[in-house]
Amino acid sequence: MFDRRRLLQSAALGAGLVAVGGPAFARQAGASQGDAAAQLKTFMDATFEQTLDKSPEVVTMFGLDRGDRAAAKSRLTVPTRAEEEDQRAFTRRQRAELAGIDRSKLDARNANYYDSLTQNLDGVIATYDIPYGQGGWPNPYRVSQQGGAYQSTPDFLANQHTIETAADADAYVARVNAFADVLLAETDRLKEDYALGVIPPDFILAKAIRQQDGVLATPAATSPLTQSVVDRARAKGLTGDWGVQVERLVTERVYPALAAQNAVLKAVQPNAVHEASVRRLPQGEQYYANSLRYITTTRLTADEIHRTGVEQMADLTARADVLLKAQGLTQGSVAERIKALGDDPKYVYANTDAGKAELIAKLNAQMADMQARLPNAFGRLPKAKVEIKRVPPEIEAGAPMGYYNSPSLDGTRPGIYWINLKDTAEWPSWTLPTLTYHEATPGHHLQISLQQESESAPLLMNLLGFSSYVEGWGLYAEQLADELGAYENDPVGQIGYLQSLMFRAARLVVDTGIHSKGWSREEGIRYMMEAYGDQEGAATSEVERYCGWPGQACAYKVGHNEWVRLREKAKTSLGSRFDIKGFHDTALAAGGVPLSVLERIVDGWVATQA
Repeated sequence: MFDRRRLLQSAALGAGLVAVGGPAFARQAGASQGDAAAQLKTFMDATFEQTLDKSPEVVTMFGLDRGDRAAAKSRLTVPTRAEEEDQRAFTRRQRAELAGIDRSKLDARNANYYDSLTQNLDGVIATYDIPYGQGGWPNPYRVSQQGGAYQSTPDFLANQHTIETAADADAYVARVNAFADVLLAETDRLKEDYALGVIPPDFILAKAIRQQDGVLATPAATSPLTQSVVDRARAKGLTGDWGVQVERLVTERVYPALAAQNAVLKAVQPNAVHEASVRRLPQGEQYYANSLRYITTTRLTADEIHRTGVEQMADLTARADVLLKAQGLTQGSVAERIKALGDDPKYVYANTDAGKAELIAKLNAQMADMQARLPNAFGRLPKAKVEIKRVPPEIEAGAPMGYYNSPSLDGTRPGIYWINLKDTAEWPSWTLPTLTYHEATPGHHLQISLQQESESAPLLMNLLGFSSYVEGWGLYAEQLADELGAYENDPVGQIGYLQSLMFRAARLVVDTGIHSKGWSREEGIRYMMEAYGDQEGAATSEVERYCGWPGQACAYKVGHNEWVRLREKAKTSLGSRFDIKGFHDTALAAGGVPLSVLERIVDGWVATQA
């Protein structure tokens, strides 16, 4: 999924791209195509550099926190009101600067870049009329069971902040110190949101409080913040007192700041209601409409998305029925039979560290098998490697079931595919292959790594994570794995693949049901369980995620539908001349783009093949 995988990047862009300012990009009457292209290139290059100036987190995520940008490795963005207002002013200036470039003078490739930037900026600016939220990214609640600095910053420090030298460890200590400032500023903004009535539903607030209580109950000496620097410095043969320094900072600064935030959450708890829908919030209906447009990059309404979900659930249920009957599972509804399959102990790994290690070893074997199949569908494959890791136990209660972190731009840090193993019963073995294909290859790792390794795409495009493109590709990758023969000797695994498609179609129904039609949390959970046999714990985590990120879950199936439609459109146009490798290489070459831009790219490729 895209949220944790690139949440810090999304946050950097969610506030908009930074401005490059000045008259250099003023429209020039009669500018040639070359002039306009040069203006756009200068604009994008400068924007990328100034985005790095504004966001030390993005600098680190791309592995650029050395040399001239080494100082960024000691800093974090502190989310004060002044910082947000400054960012919004930059965003508006950025849009004005972009408008100063004559789009009509651009060639097709540069016009695609221009339109992608425009759609991102317009989507962000549209949210500014609503006095809460994170600027585009559908996150109305600053702190929840799945978001907030108490989760994202330790995760970032452990998995993005590399430690190779003593200077890296010193920078880690500086960031732990800054973490306290981040928490304090975030708490101030929380109070502003709560004063507006933007309070999470009671079940979200209760889970966030429990998770924070768990963090605060952990001795500073054994906290993940402390252990991370101790373990990694030791692994590199570094000697120093960084563990002692971090333990002191956690005790004296981080925990008091988190305790203060925790107290604010507990104080507002009596005012939290059980209603799940974002439409209960001020301007909530408009907030949801903005979220759907930003996330899907389409103008589909909630009713249209809901109807599509219902229709596709019916089709997928019929397909699953055939596969289940072939396995001798004939009694009960499709959902009941899938649930019975999930409850069968022969498909469940032991819920122990050894069992979880065995599960991850199996995922690695599946990934290696798929890697050998990829040349049949792609002309270009990424150089970057991917690792599989379990979600850290201290955050797994509120974390998504699976997600991905992209590699560094220089290739020194691999991509990471995370799987949440809080309970292995939630991952019957027949459900695992399709998750691997979605998160790793041919899914997110392949797509994002190719984008980052592209020599032609501007670096700025690495910052534009259009969810419907990225998550649509992830779901399309699951389909492609089936087409490449991944389930030839695994018919039960193919049921897992169809269940995954049902899961994403159900998301369309439930997300819009909650935020547009007034469904309760419990109705959403019941639908997920009855529609495709989801486990209650997994269904609960999923539905609570939709309640906290309204619209985000619609990106997957909306995007998948478009990827499939465009491929079929190209095949119909080209007939025997259709080349699957050419289709994939072309559609992935520009990097993440809005779906309307993706269609233009595919249409352009078709025209060259005719």
